[in-house]
Amino acid sequence: MVIGVPKEIKDQEFRVGMVPAGVMELTHLGHQVYVEKGAGLGSGITDTEFLDAGAKIAPSAKVVYGKADMVIKVKEPLHAEFPLLRDGQVLFTFLHLAAEKALTIELLARNVTSIGYETIQREDGSLPLLMPMSQVAGRLAVQVGANFLQENKGGRGVLLSGVPGVEAAKVVIIGAGTVGANAAKIAHGMGADTTVIDISVDRLDRMDDLFQGKIRTLVSSRHIVEEYVGGADLLIGAVLVPGAMAPKLVGRGLVSRMKKGAVIVDVAIDQGGCVETSRPTSHSDPVYMVDGVVHYCVTNMPGAVPRTSTFALTNVTLPYAVRIAQVGPVDAMKSDPALMKGLNTYRGRLTNHAVARALRIKYEEAGF
Repeated sequence: MVIGVPKEIKDQEFRVGMVPAGVMELTHLGHQVYVEKGAGLGSGITDTEFLDAGAKIAPSAKVVYGKADMVIKVKEPLHAEFPLLRDGQVLFTFLHLAAEKALTIELLARNVTSIGYETIQREDGSLPLLMPMSQVAGRLAVQVGANFLQENKGGRGVLLSGVPGVEAAKVVIIGAGTVGANAAKIAHGMGADTTVIDISVDRLDRMDDLFQGKIRTLVSSRHIVEEYVGGADLLIGAVLVPGAMAPKLVGRGLVSRMKKGAVIVDVAIDQGGCVETSRPTSHSDPVYMVDGVVHYCVTNMPGAVPRTSTFALTNVTLPYAVRIAQVGPVDAMKSDPALMKGLNTYRGRLTNHAVARALRIKYEEAGF
């Protein structure tokens, strides 16, 4: 199989879809890998390193897409990349199609077999390819929030830890999954007054054990959300429904009642966001204000730490990429139910229930 690794073009997206070790593994198995010139530089990987691992360096994305049977990326294709996609091609990347109707329509029209990292799901409900980026995003969320709480960044001028004689900042995290757990780890470690809200008592129980009762865990309800969000200095949206749009748990009215200069970091923004006032932002223009509240809604947060993120992502994507390359996408999915759940589009069919509901497009079985 011919595998293509293009350079990411999303705003300040410095990750790359594969590291040299992955190239070496695939080429050792007899596959060809084309890497776009300069694709790894943002992650500290040179073209020479890719060449030494067995890759061919392509001068442009057009060449990469034109040669590749399977394109391996980090983020969803943008409008400029739509014309490069071709009939029967496999696209293996983060997709987040519930918030990307235009891309979904293109993938269907071009008969692309698209497999989304974020919807590959094991029987136990875990999301193995999303997990490392959720870990990064959760940890970054507190770091970013602490930065924008500074008065010179538009925030309340609050130090997360406080100091002796001055109370710590109140950090409220909605969602106790991977993002929420990692955000809580950093917030608690920085000395913040940390509250985690979730609908699952089991997840909250695990959080309570993890932190030995040193953070506040609460079962989600309208009353609890309004009470604690209203008093938050930093709110982190960490809600995830695999493949689907995130539910809007914090309404505009509640945002207006938050403290002036409070900060919202909506990590759920890839799936539409869990705060009504959230809208996608970029690393080059990351924040905006609504009713005096700072909103940070960058859709590719892990791109800010590309070296860490690229290597962590390849650790989990490579085994699936190898399987697809070795036996083809259909047989790979037939043999692996988790990978099958990652299938979003196939031969003009939308094959993900949650995406179909979100976009109001007909769901169809893959038919193989």
